[in-house]
Amino acid sequence: MTSMPPTLSPSRTTCASLLHELQLLWDEIGENDSDRDKMLLQLEQECLNIYRKKVEKTRKYKADLHQTLAEADAEITDIVSALGEHATFSRGRGTLKEQISAIKPTLEELRSKKQERIREFFELQSQVVRICAEIAGNGQNTSSSDPQVNESDLTVRKLGELKSHLRELQNEKLQDLGRTLIELWNLMDTPVDEQKRFEHVTSLISSSVDQVSRQGCLALDVIEQTTVEVERLNVLKTTKMKELVFKRQNELEEIYRGVHMDVDSDAACQILASLIDSGNVDLDDLLSSMDDQIAKAKEQALSRKDILDKVEKWRYATEEEKWLEEYERDENRYSAGRGAHKNLKRAEKARNLVSKIPSICENLTAKVKAWEMEKGIPFLYDKVPILRSLEEYIVLRQEKEEEKRKFREQKRLQDVLAAEQEARFGSRPTPKKPLGQSTCANTMVGTPTGRRVVTPSGRHGISAGKEHRESGRVNNIIPVNYVALPKDDSTSQGS
Repeated sequence: MTSMPPTLSPSRTTCASLLHELQLLWDEIGENDSDRDKMLLQLEQECLNIYRKKVEKTRKYKADLHQTLAEADAEITDIVSALGEHATFSRGRGTLKEQISAIKPTLEELRSKKQERIREFFELQSQVVRICAEIAGNGQNTSSSDPQVNESDLTVRKLGELKSHLRELQNEKLQDLGRTLIELWNLMDTPVDEQKRFEHVTSLISSSVDQVSRQGCLALDVIEQTTVEVERLNVLKTTKMKELVFKRQNELEEIYRGVHMDVDSDAACQILASLIDSGNVDLDDLLSSMDDQIAKAKEQALSRKDILDKVEKWRYATEEEKWLEEYERDENRYSAGRGAHKNLKRAEKARNLVSKIPSICENLTAKVKAWEMEKGIPFLYDKVPILRSLEEYIVLRQEKEEEKRKFREQKRLQDVLAAEQEARFGSRPTPKKPLGQSTCANTMVGTPTGRRVVTPSGRHGISAGKEHRESGRVNNIIPVNYVALPKDDSTSQGS
């Protein structure tokens, strides 16, 4: 029976022992030398390949260690540069692993220091961004994006500059809050006792950063307290601003009414109320917009002033014209009654003014046309185009003048016939009611009685009827076809 080769424990197995065991196995098998040489050559090649792979892997590991050292060196250099420090370090002259072990604590320390510095920068920049947004009025939108820290410049000098900038902004915010407080106090008529609680803030409006810092007013609790007070007052301001907006609207309407411009007060108030209730409009902007409208309205009013003065002169002239017509129809105007002397003087002035009405209308028309050409819009007076009022008045006045001319011609014929009758029959009979007259002795049939003259202030009625006193008594009989007309005052006075 063939004896089995001794079995070696794995811990003592070597290449030589394995080769010896392989030789014994081949002897038992009966392998020839040629086959043995081939198998040994194959085995040697396989071992060589294993060694070669191991060497390549070890070579790569060595390269990775060199890369790790190089990256560590570069990172340390970058961190030291970013922190603005001049620290030196040595990794020694040992093996690669020893060098890595030597450099690792330094690198970890610098990394920790860098992260701490980044945190400081982030906190400071966050405060800067928040305060800037609040100063700009966008305090509600600061959470949408975080500040970006520049990790290439984390020096103590840069940190100091950022802290200084933050103090300036805090001071500016505090001063801005102080100014806002004063504005709100003035707007709300806040009592002096309430204002004293923040007197230490409002007193710093013109102070420098150093002065404010020395007084300790840049503390966060002071700023927060002031901010809360401003927010409280802003809530009250909303109600006050509504009152101011409607006050501005009333002022705007008064300007328009003062120059007889059309304004829809109810519609304007409804629009303002809707805007305010919607909450989609900033009351400060709305108030500013209304101030602009008031300024524009004043400019418009100023551009209309010259024409309005002439319109008032025209209106006064037409009123005097109406009064003069009524005065001249009064048969007792020359009686020695109370106020007769004053009326005579007024009538004299009225005649002089009425004689100027054509030139007044002509000048006013020219002014209005020039204004409309410049502005590109019609000149309205209480919603009515003034040119249309002028044209209607001129037409009616011409009709009145024509009626007066006919009246005077009829009266002249009456006087001629009356004189002929008196020459033929000797005495004058009591005149009968003239043909064509109504039962009213002072009103002529055929003369427009209800006609009204158009003026800017409305359609003031100026009677176009002709009322005159009788020219005299005719003793003779007047023919049936004879029209008796009263004498005109100027004729009777002239005679």
